[in-house]
Amino acid sequence: MLNVENKVIAITGASSGIGEATAKLLAQNSAKVVLGARRTDKLEKLVKEIHASGGTAEFKAVDVTDREDVKAFVHFAKDKFGRVDVIFNNAGVMPLSPLNALKVEEWDNMINVNIRGVLNGIAAGLPIMEAQGGGQIINTASIAAHWVGPTAAVYCATKYAVWAISEGLRQESKDIRVTIISPGVVETELGSDITDDAAKGFLQELRKTPLTPDAIARSVLYAVSQPDDVDVNEVIVRPIRQMM
Repeated sequence: MLNVENKVIAITGASSGIGEATAKLLAQNSAKVVLGARRTDKLEKLVKEIHASGGTAEFKAVDVTDREDVKAFVHFAKDKFGRVDVIFNNAGVMPLSPLNALKVEEWDNMINVNIRGVLNGIAAGLPIMEAQGGGQIINTASIAAHWVGPTAAVYCATKYAVWAISEGLRQESKDIRVTIISPGVVETELGSDITDDAAKGFLQELRKTPLTPDAIARSVLYAVSQPDDVDVNEVIVRPIRQMM
């Protein structure tokens, strides 16, 4: 039996891609999933699908850049199920562009979603997990936390930050497991907000041989399902043909 049954798992960025696939897989393995994103129509549809398959799921709208909104989302999970065992800080954006394009509003958005969103999730979850004597925080970084390429400087910087924050939290934590999930190229909506033509071409080239979101969902399941005294610190998952 996997160490997943009846765990209460809150997931941000759950309306599509990695978040959606992870929600389905964890629910299939008897977790109680609480799904957060801005697109509540997609969340409602996903929750109905999980219920129809015999799983347990709830949803609540959340803007991860808003600290109070994230706190309300995590407390919603606790109020529904009595505890929060796992928070999967998965929401992210990737509007790639060269620095000299000076798309400073896009830089700000990446910083707000990719870094502050993770910090807001940690701030909301840590007091609950410390009070209950344990839990797990999983943060989506990226292969971009280990590699920098043209048009991706700011995005990579945000993912380096996620890696550093996660590692610092791991070192500080005695009872809380901390896991970094670093996907390579995955076929998701990430990057759909790119406004720079050169960056669009760069991403299209990378995505000629992508993973599916299910591959990353299985990595999350693996990290969650370990015994409580085992902390999978980081999982890097790439397509076989991805070079960097």
